[in-house]
Amino acid sequence: MLLGALVDLGLPLDDLRRELAKLKLEGFTLESRRVHRSGLHATKVDVVIEHGHGHHGHEHRGIREIVTLVEQSRLEDAVKERATALFRRLAEVEAAVHGVPPEDVHFHEVGAVDAIVDVVGAVIGLRWLRADRFVASALNVGTGTVTMSHGTFPVPPPATARLVQGVPVYGAGEGELLTPTGALLVTGFASAYGPLPLLRPEAIGHGAGSREVAGRPNVLRVIVGDTVEPQVGEGTGETILVLETEVDDTPPQLLAPLLDRLLAAGAKDAYFTSIHMKKGRPGILISVLCEPALREALEEVLFRGTTTLGIRRQEGRRSVLDRDFATAKTPYGDVRVKVGRRGGEVYNIQPEFEDCERVAAASGAPVKEVWAAALGAYRRPGAS
Repeated sequence: MLLGALVDLGLPLDDLRRELAKLKLEGFTLESRRVHRSGLHATKVDVVIEHGHGHHGHEHRGIREIVTLVEQSRLEDAVKERATALFRRLAEVEAAVHGVPPEDVHFHEVGAVDAIVDVVGAVIGLRWLRADRFVASALNVGTGTVTMSHGTFPVPPPATARLVQGVPVYGAGEGELLTPTGALLVTGFASAYGPLPLLRPEAIGHGAGSREVAGRPNVLRVIVGDTVEPQVGEGTGETILVLETEVDDTPPQLLAPLLDRLLAAGAKDAYFTSIHMKKGRPGILISVLCEPALREALEEVLFRGTTTLGIRRQEGRRSVLDRDFATAKTPYGDVRVKVGRRGGEVYNIQPEFEDCERVAAASGAPVKEVWAAALGAYRRPGAS
């Protein structure tokens, strides 16, 4: 359905075929057709398995085989990295469900040829959009039960339920309406969930599913547009992402350099808060503020630098003053001063403390005197 929506938006099917041909994956063809779902025109993309290459959706493959297949392809490095990260995440989820190591996981539906094409093709298509960020509605998982190779399970099935942890979901309509592959792709790309954000739509694509669902079109809708910034006084309104995770078993020696690594990776701010966790254990809440586009890079720093098993994220907006720097000339030396303005009016003035320390060390004056001198020098008439 995602591939159908992207082709409906204008992704050339021949370009998608050409990119997928870089995978050393045989036995399939990609076909596209226009269909109607509850009166709505949509695009249906099918992965057609050729005769002699296994039954549709039931060829077993291990995570190592899938990762090797992607890594040895001629795909762009960015596509390889995202696709292998998605499959590794799915392997970890399946491993947790079945109680085995991730390397022992053998995929059934998701490991088959058609699902490998779905995941890699979606990565290719979503990169083609060149979107700065992805926002999804709350996810409808459906209701009832679903029968898979291991038996019959309630909706959402175990893997899907784990993939949507921390994500707003609801159940409406009969049957499974969110597959593990779909949950993997949406949660792998979306940085926020909820109502349609304030934007100026430019294009809309509808990707059709195979089933007819009573009372609603069985389609996935993708809306592409430019963000419309709300008026926040005369200052600057911007969208930020808040990443949070708690740890109670990470040695403090490992946490000490973490903030520096987060800031170096592009975080706008990062800080620790002491908290109490389950069983009365003292713990640390790690909070990171960042641009949505940097989510993956900063999550990588958190996963690699701590013992956390999961990271929450939520999107918010903040109002910030326009900021620039001026130079205050003091008897001890020049000090940069950060100036916060709104509508041309100065609201905040703050000497750069690192400059104050440097000037104090060179002049022998106390840091507090250098700081006060810089503040006074900026406030004098004619100061620059």
